[in-house]
Amino acid sequence: MRFSANLGFLWSELALPDAIRAAAAAGFDAVECHWPYGVPAKDVAAALHQTGLPMLGLNTARGRTGENGLSALPGRGDDARAAVDQALAYAQATDTGAVHVMAGFASGDAAHAAFVETLRYACAAAPDRTILIEPLNHYDAPGYFLKTTAQAEAIIAEVGAPNLKLMFDCYHVQLMEGDMTRRLERLMPVIGHVQVASVPDRGAPDHGELNYPYVWEVLERLGWDAPVGAEYKPNGDTEATLGWM
Repeated sequence: MRFSANLGFLWSELALPDAIRAAAAAGFDAVECHWPYGVPAKDVAAALHQTGLPMLGLNTARGRTGENGLSALPGRGDDARAAVDQALAYAQATDTGAVHVMAGFASGDAAHAAFVETLRYACAAAPDRTILIEPLNHYDAPGYFLKTTAQAEAIIAEVGAPNLKLMFDCYHVQLMEGDMTRRLERLMPVIGHVQVASVPDRGAPDHGELNYPYVWEVLERLGWDAPVGAEYKPNGDTEATLGWM
């Protein structure tokens, strides 16, 4: 099993280029991030080139203060497309393979239509990259539009683009739905990235209610060969939490 360091949480005290170097020194096979836009893309690209690590993914911008994505917000289509354009440009400059299009806080039919429209735009604008959508749990992100894997699966089918995939975050899925490994088995054809953290505290994946060594076995049996994203909140120095690897 190979692993990707999510630098939104790991080494978050460091500048992003330095965090990339720290992840390489710690033995990670890849990195991913949340919102890198305050760092010049050339500096991130230089650190990736220096370390040889690929950047697997990044998020579209959250939006205004208090927002958590724009793509499902009715009446904000121009802002949503601008966020997609920004993310795709940064991904192009850093050779990042996937962009997570964040839905935002919304509900109802108009939100669904807005989300589908934005996703179709993103998929058409970047046929050479993976577009990801991720259900978030209602404890950490109450009111977020995309809540379950079933909802995500239906949207992926409706959009009908081959590069639209599910970000399967085991932490969020376990809190909302459970039945983890059967969901991995059933959804594998539409999964574009897998992330992990302990449940329920979102710490390192070495404690809590999920048996991650068994999850690794299931992923390997299913043929998953891409790095799994370590998107957890370290309790103290990141290096001190890496024994699980």
